[in-house]
Amino acid sequence: MCELKKRIEDALFEARPYLEYFDELREKIEELEKKATDAEAFLLLLNEEIEAAREPFKTDLRIFLQKFGGI
Repeated sequence: MCELKKRIEDALFEARPYLEYFDELREKIEELEKKATDAEAFLLLLNEEIEAAREPFKTDLRIFLQKFGGI
């Protein structure tokens, strides 16, 4: 498993108890992962998605970002 994929899976696992829309978040994260070439590109895409998202999904994205960055 590549490093980015492992970081994403770990962050999803850690964030899951705090997320309201886990399935939707997982789909969005997988979509962003396919577009990204590395972790830096993934973070840029994720931050763009956070800016465009509406609450309460925006909060779920932020929680994921916090867990992803902390790993």
